[in-house]
Amino acid sequence: MNRILVAEDNDSNYMLMTYILKNHFEFFRAKNGQEALEKALNEQPDLVLMDIKMPVMDGLEATRLIKLKNPSLPIIALTANAFDSDRQQALAAGCDDFLSKPINAEKCIQTIKKFLG
Repeated sequence: MNRILVAEDNDSNYMLMTYILKNHFEFFRAKNGQEALEKALNEQPDLVLMDIKMPVMDGLEATRLIKLKNPSLPIIALTANAFDSDRQQALAAGCDDFLSKPINAEKCIQTIKKFLG
């Protein structure tokens, strides 16, 4: 089963993601960008769901650093900021796709499967 790193500092948002993912994937959590970077490089997830606004290091910086070490790891940005400029920033940082909050469960699963087959 594919393993997904969920980088999300907000407990209620993480609980929603566990509900969406639980029947489809294995997953584990990072609570900030620094932890996401470390877990992405050390625990070999198949995909990262990356919140953009997080403490310690934001999701954009974490994405840039992860992509330097592992450019083929798919990273999907998760953000409450749904403006086109936010999408462009996420893609410029190296995110492979973009989902806006509140997350639509069906769209989330479809987007993940696009990268994991």
